Amino acid sequence: QVQLVESGGGLVQAGGSLRLSCAVSVDTFRFYAMGWFRQAPGKEREFVTTIRWSDGTTYYLDSKKGRFTISRDNAKNTASLQMNSLKPEDTAVYYCAAMIDPYGRSLYDREAYNYWGQGTQVTVSS
Repeated sequence: QVQLVESGGGLVQAGGSLRLSCAVSVDTFRFYAMGWFRQAPGKEREFVTTIRWSDGTTYYLDSKKGRFTISRDNAKNTASLQMNSLKPEDTAVYYCAAMIDPYGRSLYDREAYNYWGQGTQVTVSS
């Protein structure tokens, strides 16, 4: 059974940093990509970033590039999201997701991801 468990969320002041981690219950070699999405109250879940597991290629929304960094640790079966210079508009529940195969879908498409974590709350105060 595949389980993804996020950790590292919390309350931080604007300008601060947080590091989220996603622990996976199975060997991550079976995944094509792992990514992070977020969902703010009243909004749809949106793509943040993803990493292609085979070669570490990363993809970001332009607005997140430079502040957010995704990384992977094959040995520990984890993916991490380093978030710097946080803003109040970054407040959301952050979800880790894993994709077996894109099957022609975009890596930015949440429908392409097969497994999801339960989410971790990130709150940025002004």
